[in-house]
Amino acid sequence: MTRPNPALRESATFDRRAIAEIQRAADTGIYDIRGWGAKRPLPHFDDLLFLGASMSRYPLEGYRERCDTDVVLGDRHAKHPLHLDIPITIAGMSFGALSGQAKEALGRGASLAGTSTTTGDGGMTTEERGQSKHLVYQYLPSRYGMNPDDLRKADAIEIVLGQGAKPGGGGMLLGQKISARVAGMRTLPEGIDQRSACRHPDWTGPDDLAIKILELREITQWEKPIYIKIGATRTYYDIKLAVKAGADVVVVDGMQGGTAATQDVFIENVGIPTLAAIPQAVQALQELGVHRKVQLIISGGIRTGADVAKAMALGADAVAIGTAALIALGDNSPRFAAQYEALGSAPGFYDDFQDGRDPAGISTQDPELANNLDPVEGGRRLANYLRVLTMEAQTLARACGKSHLHNLEPEDLVALTVEAAAMARVPLAGTTWIPGALA
Repeated sequence: MTRPNPALRESATFDRRAIAEIQRAADTGIYDIRGWGAKRPLPHFDDLLFLGASMSRYPLEGYRERCDTDVVLGDRHAKHPLHLDIPITIAGMSFGALSGQAKEALGRGASLAGTSTTTGDGGMTTEERGQSKHLVYQYLPSRYGMNPDDLRKADAIEIVLGQGAKPGGGGMLLGQKISARVAGMRTLPEGIDQRSACRHPDWTGPDDLAIKILELREITQWEKPIYIKIGATRTYYDIKLAVKAGADVVVVDGMQGGTAATQDVFIENVGIPTLAAIPQAVQALQELGVHRKVQLIISGGIRTGADVAKAMALGADAVAIGTAALIALGDNSPRFAAQYEALGSAPGFYDDFQDGRDPAGISTQDPELANNLDPVEGGRRLANYLRVLTMEAQTLARACGKSHLHNLEPEDLVALTVEAAAMARVPLAGTTWIPGALA
């Protein structure tokens, strides 16, 4: 076995990964496209801890005292707000990026768990609408598949202004995933790469957006809640403008949020961490006097019930999951280890969702591959996962003496690092110090 020369020293700036990327760019002349989300280490919910009850606070008995989880979304203006059993929703992921079987499975799983799912770009499929008790319709800059009839069939409308993995950028769908059905729904040529617009074509600011929201309310007879989704960047100002424009619900997607396909340089270098975005959003809502009246949904890197509970303690009303939901369906499963290896990857590392060769049958339009996913079994797995997240969050809330997840508060949290303390605006553990806070 050849051992490296101990005198050799790797550059911190030009490490092996940086060198490989320079060589790849020089060889191909194109930038790298991939799915997933930011892979660099970022301050995250793992950097926070709960202060469980003992003497100064009293915990709740896990099997004898209730800890409720229900949430109402969109009761600011809508006649029919969403009443969900749990505060964990399924984020928008398009038919096109995902297979029809995957969209059906997401609808089945969300309905079994008593929560909502979201269409994503490209329109509403009959499978997804048929299996979703609560379906949120995304209204994106591309307008792919958009029609008033589907808006009326939906239970809520989410106007997408940005996504955590690529705020300021549009979506991508490569030609190999634009099947005849996808092309028909999006009015696109089959097999040709598609790049969505990065901004809506019919407004340029919050005043125009207010007019658009009014149009959508009139089309749907003021029945549907209107969400506004932003990628986490200038969160404080964006939230204030969204509320001014008339949003019932605001959705903030941090840079740990995933994507089906965009430039790697975008994923890793644009946006701010989810942990940093939540306090900014809450501050904006509080200053406007609408915190809890305009609901806040947080997404981007939610994996466990602890993440759910911490997001809610910081002020969120609910969370949304995307990547985690796909993993629950079977994405990156060891079951497909041989197939991932044949693609030059491995379970836990596969991120080439743009290629349409996903052996799990989730991010593909290949009928043979898509049949590897059983929508009924996938829905059952997702529902199991959502129930576990909910039970984990309840466990932590009870330990803090809280009878509802919404009763969690920043006072229940401390941070392990200076960075997390400053971003989340909670004390560094063992101190009363919040870095950056005024005395």
